[in-house]
Amino acid sequence: MASTLVFVSRPSLPRSVFDTLLDGARAASLVPANAEISIRTSSDRLVAKVALDDAQTAAARQAAGQYLDAQVAAGTVAESDVCLAVVDAALTEAKQLLLVMDVDSTLIKQEVIELLAAHAGREKEVAAVTEAAMRGELDFAQSLIQRVATLKDLPVSVLGEVGERIIFSDGARDLVKRFHAAGHKVGVVSGGFQQILDPLAEELQLDHALANTLGIEGPVLDGTVHGQIVDRAMKEEMLRSWAAGHGIDMAATIAAGDGANDLDMVTAAGLGVAFNAKPALKEKAGAQINFSRLDVIADLVLDDLN
Repeated sequence: MASTLVFVSRPSLPRSVFDTLLDGARAASLVPANAEISIRTSSDRLVAKVALDDAQTAAARQAAGQYLDAQVAAGTVAESDVCLAVVDAALTEAKQLLLVMDVDSTLIKQEVIELLAAHAGREKEVAAVTEAAMRGELDFAQSLIQRVATLKDLPVSVLGEVGERIIFSDGARDLVKRFHAAGHKVGVVSGGFQQILDPLAEELQLDHALANTLGIEGPVLDGTVHGQIVDRAMKEEMLRSWAAGHGIDMAATIAAGDGANDLDMVTAAGLGVAFNAKPALKEKAGAQINFSRLDVIADLVLDDLN
C-alpha cells in the first residue's frame, strides 16, 4: 500500500516559490527521481501529492521535517508558507474516516473561557492561566476549575451573548462539508463548554460533539463544572470510542488541535495535526498547519480536488 507525500501551500503563495520547493525536494531525494508530482488547486492553495512505496515511506517520514526546516533556514519559504506531511495509505484508501478536532483556537478562532471571563472583568487573569495550561505547564483539570470559578454569579444570558461572538476558523465550514460529502465522520471534543458548543455542532451538522458542562443555579452560573472534566485523556477516549462506534480503525482517524490538552488524541490518531499549535504539540504531530486554513486537513487526506 502506497503512502502519499503531500505539500500544501498557504493561500496565495506564488507558484514560483512552490515550484522551487518541489524542485528542491526532488534534488534532495525527498521526492523519488522518477516519481510523478500531481499538482492541483484547493481554493487559493496549491496541493502537490507524490505516491511513495513502502521502502520510500520510512525515509520520507524522517526526511520531510528536516527538508522543510532546511528550506526555512535558507529563506526559500517561511514556516507559515507550507504544510508538508506523509499520509499513510490507511487514511487515503479507507472507506470511511473519522476526524476529531479540538474547538477553542482550532474549530473556532477564540478561547470561549476568555470571552466569558471578560464579562466578569477577569479576562487577562484567565487568559494567562489558559496560555500556561495549553503550553502544558499546568494541570488542565485544576486550571479549568480555577478559571470557571471566576465566572460565578454571571447571568446565564452571557452564554447566548458569547455564542453570538463565536467566529469559525477559516476553512472550518468547508472542511466539514468536504468530509461529509466524501461520506466521512466529523466530531469535536473540547475542554470548553457544552452550552456554547451545542449550537455550533448543530450549525455544522457534526456527528459528535462533547465538552464540559457549566453549572447553572437559577439565573446565574454557579462557578463549577458538572460531571467528568474533558481533559487530554478524555479526548483520546472519545476518539477511540467514536471510531469503534463507526467501525473505523484507529489508523483511519485524524485528530487536530492546538495545545497540550490535545496531545493524547493527536498521538493516538492515524494522523495527528497541530493547527497553529504550541511547541509541545507541534513536536509530536504528524502534520503541522502553521497558517489559518483548517481545511488543509481535507487537502492532506481526501482526493476530491479537480
